[in-house]
Amino acid sequence: MGVMGWVRSWPVLRQLTGADRLGRGAAATSARTGDLTARTATADEVVASICPYCAVGCAQNVYVRDRQVVQIEGNPDSPISRGRLCPKGSASMQLVTGPQREEHVLYRAPYATDWQRIDLGEAMEMVADRVLDARRKGWQDHDEDGNKLARTMGIAGLGGATLDNEENYLIKKLFTAMGAVQIENQARI
Repeated sequence: MGVMGWVRSWPVLRQLTGADRLGRGAAATSARTGDLTARTATADEVVASICPYCAVGCAQNVYVRDRQVVQIEGNPDSPISRGRLCPKGSASMQLVTGPQREEHVLYRAPYATDWQRIDLGEAMEMVADRVLDARRKGWQDHDEDGNKLARTMGIAGLGGATLDNEENYLIKKLFTAMGAVQIENQARI
């Protein structure tokens, strides 16, 4: 390539001498970017979802190809976010595809130093047994004055910022039904 060819290849000169002087289209693309295909164009289906990070509930479009998530974008039909996502919501694809994502239940026995993989059913049984045991051990029928309490001090609930109102309502109902009175949310702490 000669000197003139090299000068003509400069993007600024190409923009100023081309048909797209404001740089809104052809001047902003190169042969390499012109050959790229958007991940959304290769998707087999688009699944509607909700961002998992906060209680706002921004709608997302999850683009899937071969049962694998290829892109997540804001849903423009959402009256809440109108297609916009915050930085955390925009990066939520990493929750599914990230190399740090744990896909199995891990358990570390008391005083053990290593984690072991266990079955989900076994883990759920362990959690249920421990909740019921803590409830039983912390149960109080009456206070020292004889007033009926019917509560447990052995378990407590702490909700987080990613829970929406409906989930918090159900968690409150569940813990109240078990007799727990120590129910809090991250928003109040």
